Formats: sequence, structure tokens, C-alpha cells
Amino acid sequence: MRAIAVLLLVAALAGCSGDVPAIGAAAGAAGAPLQGGATPDAPAFDPFGDQAPATRGRREVIEHPTLADIMAPGELPEMALGRPDSPVTIVQYASLSCPYCRRFQIESFPELRAAYIDTGKVRYVLRAEFPIGKQSGLATIALRCAPADKYFLLYDKLMREQASWVSQEVRPDPIFRIAAQVGMTRAQFDSCRENRAMIGKLNAIKERGRQLGVIGTPNFFIDGKLVKTVLGMAEIREMVDPILRGRVALDATSKAR
Repeated sequence: MRAIAVLLLVAALAGCSGDVPAIGAAAGAAGAPLQGGATPDAPAFDPFGDQAPATRGRREVIEHPTLADIMAPGELPEMALGRPDSPVTIVQYASLSCPYCRRFQIESFPELRAAYIDTGKVRYVLRAEFPIGKQSGLATIALRCAPADKYFLLYDKLMREQASWVSQEVRPDPIFRIAAQVGMTRAQFDSCRENRAMIGKLNAIKERGRQLGVIGTPNFFIDGKLVKTVLGMAEIREMVDPILRGRVALDATSKAR
């Protein structure tokens, strides 16, 4: 019974995860452990099933990615909020089935948006292309098929209604019912499910995240620094406010000259 309980616990934790890559070496060696509030990715798991098995386990990870590495253009347009010239950039990697990501979205994101994003202090980039599990992968496909101006609305709905669609089996109908709330038709939804070109691009975005050192969800890059845990507003303020003060001081010095 104890062994069965442990297996069930491991299966539950795998719902919020990605590969654990080695830093600066081929994956397979031990990766850096996650901090509390995030779940490690299931090893060698590809949610879309189109990565050749021969390529698994040989991923090179950038040891110290620069901001340019992190912000390099991906296979699909970046989904972002806030001014492009904001002094601080926050990039979040998320899985739609991750309960920690849901917690951040409900408890912290509204305040982050009001206090930092809408005031021009932070540029927020959401990369929800780090799905764990086939059902999560299907939800990611639906999210990317929504109109760009509905992306963040649909993301929020999928997070808030997570319990209604997350499952071990692939069940399109509950995901479609949420996507329909932002105007997606069944024909559009079904067409997206068969769009192999887009699925390949989604896979490439996830793989790039792994190369940058993302090993679970949520993971954040705050002004280029990787944080492997769920964040509350207290932690965000501790990290962002000193950067903002430093930028203000630098601007004042530059103007004085």
C-alpha cells in the first residue's frame, strides 16, 4: 500500500513539470533542484509527442543565459503586457495544468499588473508553452489559437477553471467549452488540434525554455535572473524595487551630466 501511495504522489507531482536538464552539459546528469512552490518536469517527456526519441537526453543547457538569450525571438509571436521600454522585464514559464501557476495567476498577478505592468514599470512576458501532459498540451494549442487580444483572457479562464478540464486522459470537450467563452468556434478548435506546423513551433518554444534552464513551472526570469519557484508579491517587490531604484538613479546621473 505504501508503494502504491508513493506512486500516486509521484504521478500527481508530474502534472506541473518539464525535463530536469544538467547545467552546461548533456542532460542526464543531475539538474539543479527546484525551490519550494514549483514542481520538477517529468524526465524526457514531450507533451506533443513529435520529438524524435533519438534527440532526447542530449540537450545542451546555457549555463548563464543573457537577457538577449532569454528574449531572442521564438517560433511564435511573444505574448506580453506592458510597455516595451519598461525598465524591468519579467518572463514567466507556465503550464496550464500546474496548480502553482494557477495560484500565482489568482493571488499575485492582479496586483503585479496593477502596481507594475499597467504603470509602465514592468514588461511581462508569458510563455505558457511549457505544458505537462497531453491534456495540458491540448489546452496550450487552444490558447495559441485564440485571437491575440484574447490570449490573456483565455489563459486566466483556463487557470481559474482548471479543475473542470485537467485529466490524465485527453478530453477536448471541456477545453473547448472554455475556449468558446472567448469566441472560438468548434471548427477553429478542431482545426488547431490538427495544425502540426503550429504544434512544432510550440514544441520549439518549450525546448528553448529547457535550454535556458527552465526545469519546472512556474519558473520566472526577472531582469534575466532565473527564479525556480512560485512568487508572491512580497518576493516580487524585493526583487523588482531595487532594480527600479537603480535605474532611476542611473537616469538621474545621466541627465546631470
